[in-house]
Amino acid sequence: MWVITLYSKGNTTMFEYDTEAGAKEAFQKMEGCKILSQVVYYNDECFSDFAY
Repeated sequence: MWVITLYSKGNTTMFEYDTEAGAKEAFQKMEGCKILSQVVYYNDECFSDFAY
């Protein structure tokens, strides 16, 4: 999951995206101070090969 945090006009808004491409496209169009973050959960499928 990808999250954009936007600080604009005294407001803080967060937007969630399923794909990196979608998040980056939206990120470029937004105005204001913004942060693009990837959220990774320990139980995501990409970590299923690791033994705990």
